[in-house]
Amino acid sequence: MTVSYKDAPTITVDVNGVPFAYRQVGTEGGVPVVFLHHLTAALDDWDPAVIDGVASERHVIAFDNRGVGRSGGTTPDNVEAMADDAVAFLEALGLGTVDLLGYSLGGMVAQVVAQKRPDLVRRLVLAGTGPAGGKGGANAGPVLQSAIQQATNQGKHPKHSLFFSSTPTSQAAADAFLGRLDERTLQDRDTPVTNESIGAQLTALAKWEQGTSPAGLATVAQPTLVVNGDEDIMLPTINSFELAQLLPDALLSIYPDSGHGGIFQYHALFVQQTLDFLRH
Repeated sequence: MTVSYKDAPTITVDVNGVPFAYRQVGTEGGVPVVFLHHLTAALDDWDPAVIDGVASERHVIAFDNRGVGRSGGTTPDNVEAMADDAVAFLEALGLGTVDLLGYSLGGMVAQVVAQKRPDLVRRLVLAGTGPAGGKGGANAGPVLQSAIQQATNQGKHPKHSLFFSSTPTSQAAADAFLGRLDERTLQDRDTPVTNESIGAQLTALAKWEQGTSPAGLATVAQPTLVVNGDEDIMLPTINSFELAQLLPDALLSIYPDSGHGGIFQYHALFVQQTLDFLRH
């Protein structure tokens, strides 16, 4: 299989009549680690350092959920439907047991998958995310717009402020992260997420905060690693503390001087912690 994520071909699988795009790296066999990504993200938004690091020991699969990137269909406006689509994708690949690594919106999807289909999920890694009812999701639209405006004014990428803190160290990590995202050649790049899909995802984040309850987390028996930066402006870091408290079997890791993208700023540490956690 492909050695590095930046060289992994984009494949499609039929999911109930809809093509879903995905990439995979690592050696097949054992329990695969399936990555679930964030608001506005397509396959090219995953950090190769994180994917390749986890793939050094595990079979890793990253995919575009319904309506995102090269996947067909229409993006749902609620997390529950996104979770149903994720389960359908896993079943289309014939996967019976997986570990889920969910980041931001993907972490919410992972929580619902674990509740709806506990038979499918062995362990969870939840990064930069929060429980149902947690604060921040409903404000994601204005935060995103503010970051885009700030980026335009400063000649930077929105992720400089959305994912990283304002300190020189964190901003340097942002530059390095964005450089890694550009390692993939222009050939076989994923399709950017449409405004329609982003709108549906923002609605889903608002519903997650305003219309759902975290009570179901009490039934999540899977061991879970919860990770975030200490200054997350997208989904405030307090959500990660609450998530770790609500889950019956959780470990919490908070990275200093970092934001929503703490797992990318501290990619080597995050990979080490993730692999250590998933080995059991």
